[in-house]
Amino acid sequence: MNSRLVEFAEHYWSEYLGKIEQAVAPLTDEQLWWRADEGNNSIANLLAHLHGNLSQWVLAGLGGGNFERHRDEEFAARPGPTAATKAELLADLATTVTRCRETIRALSPTELAQVRRIQKYDLDGYRALFHTVEHMSYHTGQIVLLAKLQGAALDFYPQHKGE
Repeated sequence: MNSRLVEFAEHYWSEYLGKIEQAVAPLTDEQLWWRADEGNNSIANLLAHLHGNLSQWVLAGLGGGNFERHRDEEFAARPGPTAATKAELLADLATTVTRCRETIRALSPTELAQVRRIQKYDLDGYRALFHTVEHMSYHTGQIVLLAKLQGAALDFYPQHKGE
């Protein structure tokens, strides 16, 4: 039997992915790579970063899969002929979320309780799951804001209109 935290992680990763997909849908590839200035990230950088984080923490860290992460490259990438497209970045993230959900569903409570080393941190699987949910939430908010700054009209909660 999986823990409630596993259920919550699956739910929120999917919810955040849906918000990200809705936020970037009206944007062009050019808008996806837009930065307010060189000290800020683009949506494309954040999408690559979420893929890297989830892959490192869940697929490799909790699931034991192989993943070689190049974190600095996630933020250093710029638009150009070899840059990933919106479709590629979204597909990578969606596939990663699906694989993460499958990975944690397969873990027993005993496996989740085991302490492991992930990105130089010693922590159990429950803390790793909580981190990845919080981390994706944080960057989803940034992606939504960047999309709105470029004119995306978003309404994630139409059921609350007129309250």
